[in-house]
Amino acid sequence: MPLFASTILLSAFLLFLVQPIIAKQLLPWFGGTSAVWTTCMVFFQVLLLAGYTYSHFITRRLNARAQSNLHIALLVVSLAFLPIIPSVLLKPAGEEDAALRIIVLLGATIGLPYLLLSTTGPLLQKWIAPRFPERTVYRLFALSNFGSLIGLLAFPFAIEPFTSSTVQSWVWSGAYALFVATCAACAWQARKLPTIDARPSGSTAAAAPSGSAVPERAPTLADYGLWLVLAALGSLMLLASTSHITQNIASVPFLWVVPLTLYLLTFVLAFEGRAGRGWYEQTWLLLPALLLFVAMSWGLSANNGVLDIGLAIPLYSAGMFFACLFCHGELAQRKPAPRYLTNFYLSLSAGGALGGLLVGLVAPRVFPGYYELPLALFALSALAVWLAWERKSLLGPALIATAATAFYGFTYVEFLRDNVMVMQRNFYGTLRVREAGTGEYQVRRLLHGVILHGEQFTQPPRSEQPGTYYARTSGVGLAIDSKQAQGPLRLGVIGLGVGTLTAYGRAGDTLRIYELDADVLALARSHFTYLGAAEQRGATLQFALGDARLSLERELARKEPQAFDVLAVDAFSSDSIPVHLITREAIEIYARHLAPGGIIAIHISNRFLDLKPVLANIAAATGLTVRHVADSPTDDLLASSTDWVMLSRDPKAFEVGELAKRAAPLATAPHMSLWTDKFNNLLDVLKTRPWDELKALVGLE
Repeated sequence: MPLFASTILLSAFLLFLVQPIIAKQLLPWFGGTSAVWTTCMVFFQVLLLAGYTYSHFITRRLNARAQSNLHIALLVVSLAFLPIIPSVLLKPAGEEDAALRIIVLLGATIGLPYLLLSTTGPLLQKWIAPRFPERTVYRLFALSNFGSLIGLLAFPFAIEPFTSSTVQSWVWSGAYALFVATCAACAWQARKLPTIDARPSGSTAAAAPSGSAVPERAPTLADYGLWLVLAALGSLMLLASTSHITQNIASVPFLWVVPLTLYLLTFVLAFEGRAGRGWYEQTWLLLPALLLFVAMSWGLSANNGVLDIGLAIPLYSAGMFFACLFCHGELAQRKPAPRYLTNFYLSLSAGGALGGLLVGLVAPRVFPGYYELPLALFALSALAVWLAWERKSLLGPALIATAATAFYGFTYVEFLRDNVMVMQRNFYGTLRVREAGTGEYQVRRLLHGVILHGEQFTQPPRSEQPGTYYARTSGVGLAIDSKQAQGPLRLGVIGLGVGTLTAYGRAGDTLRIYELDADVLALARSHFTYLGAAEQRGATLQFALGDARLSLERELARKEPQAFDVLAVDAFSSDSIPVHLITREAIEIYARHLAPGGIIAIHISNRFLDLKPVLANIAAATGLTVRHVADSPTDDLLASSTDWVMLSRDPKAFEVGELAKRAAPLATAPHMSLWTDKFNNLLDVLKTRPWDELKALVGLE
């Protein structure tokens, strides 16, 4: 018993830990876009479903000895995949389909080990089920999710801050070799264990196991359908709530850990405790869950869609927790006899994958806006009506909640469309163009979710001036002015926004803009005038679509250094940091694209992270001079407070004009490790610790 339990715990820990380890190694190869993480998650979900299918198939079709032999053989073969370090031979050349190449890389690097890890929970539980009374074997499912929870929390707080990605891969590979040994021992012992026959008997009831007088009912088609729906709604709520919290409420580093931790915790609570019956009770949990569903629906459009963070974070975290506990608790209450254990887990896995596919792949292609969260809340309320049909005291609240979530969901859709000139959605998120104000103060804004991507006054002369983070008093403004004083400018821009930086373009200047999202470029052309005005003044605009770092790497490979006088790096989305753009390797690529005396200007304004020491250390390691310009304008209607860090090979680049007065040196941080593609740690640069952030968010201090 201890051997089986410890193997299940270890497998779950490794299963959850390998996902960020391997995905992070692929980020620099594919530009660090969100598509990398999404593609990885789709791969892992599909492989998890394949693992559960394997467990279900062999326990139904093979005898104990054949199951043992096959699994031990696969475990031994999987050792050939170690260590889990992606081969440089598979590194993309830049022209192929990135998603397909990521799947090939994942399959070649971690495919079979991940598949076998995913089989461990259901397979070992099925082998040892006869040793457990009644349905208590499902307590091992709670243990498995506890192991996943440990793996989830270990990576950002105990592993990533202290080790490089290479060390992580080798240590994980060693732990996997240990898992192979323990799992093989379990498979060998399974030969001697009594088995449960799960083959159909021709009736809805199968013979009871030895010592039980109660026949075991075979699951019906309705059972399978309900298992699938409950698992899919739980997965959908996790992903939809996480997206809403991290994109529309606060981009706090590591905040995504909170909903995922709560999600795993609901599995533990639902399947553990009270002799394996779990702690879920519909009679006491359904009412508060319904109240939270309504409150979450209301909060989507309340206060113009911007709830106070101290209310929004607890509301959507608690709501997601109760929603998932409702789904997983109902699953636990409906778990079948152990002989149908793999059927049950296969349905759960299929539902989880379905929920992920709906949020990750279907919704961005079907919905013009972010509609999956209100739809999920309505579906949960409607499902509660059906499940509470026999409890008349809960039926009324469920009906009221269904009507309320439908009303507030409709209100939210209308809110998204209010004063919107255009709204469209693609893989990267929802883009909206809105107008506010009147007359000379009318301003047009480009929003990504609720994050401002740029704005422009609609009336001249303000419409012709650079504003927000790119005002003439900002660091990048000073750098551009200093170079334009010396002649025609060659400016590189990473991150288009609405094209504000092109307001600096004059006749003879060349501006090369790197933009990830083609829809952003289209909207900047159709609804803002910065690009057209720059071209009318005689500036030459060039565009490179796709991830900027990949584009710059390809240009170097083609021996086409751009010789930028200024390269402005501002591809951050609110407080979300694409780390691959500020590592040592990234800065070295930028430096190779500079003209003599050229300047790299990096926008680092951020509520939660202090990136100055990161760039100071990289500058020292690469032999670059580094300066910092802080700007806090008080009399400029156009300008926002900003922090820009600038780097150059030539110290004299910062001795020109206003830069000489405003650009301050940056001291290195010897206590902080150098950020590279293989090692970087956001915990080092948090302005406050994660616990302090969360306490402040929920109003505890």
